[in-house]
Amino acid sequence: MRIISGKLKSRRLSAPKNLPVRPTTDMAKESLFNILNNTYYFDAISVIDLFAGTGNISYEFASRGTKTIYAVDAHYGCIKFINETSKAFNLDINTYKSDVYKFLEKTSLKADVIFADPPYDFEKEQFLKIVNLVFEKKMLNEEGILIVEHSKHTDLSTHEKHSYDKRYGGNVFSFFENEIKEEA
Repeated sequence: MRIISGKLKSRRLSAPKNLPVRPTTDMAKESLFNILNNTYYFDAISVIDLFAGTGNISYEFASRGTKTIYAVDAHYGCIKFINETSKAFNLDINTYKSDVYKFLEKTSLKADVIFADPPYDFEKEQFLKIVNLVFEKKMLNEEGILIVEHSKHTDLSTHEKHSYDKRYGGNVFSFFENEIKEEA
């Protein structure tokens, strides 16, 4: 796993082999951050990273200057790795060891970007439950965006808050917004 840009650019991180993770590929991550770079000033936003795994996405935001980052994962080893890595690189990433659905049901946090990378073998309803909880709990700031990573075999485009998809190989990022903007 490699950090693409920012103060930790090109830094390689090796997660323990026993973690139940599938990190976002460097190619897909670089493409995602190119999109976000055209929308946000990273030092002015807050981020929630759901199913954080190794913390790959959280590190990328932190490296680019994001100050408020919350990483949520149910696996103790993942949270431990994120905490150790954050400390080693002096990154301020707040971790929550929690089932993501329980976290979403109980949290009062809001963010500009919420990124969710659940297991690809989830059923469509499990993906949509994440989307529904984020919007029911009004977790996105006004100009915020929810990004759900999933396989090309899952279609989330029928959700009313769905804005667009970006595909990279077998990976798809589905974008959801409070108000869908009309394209000219």
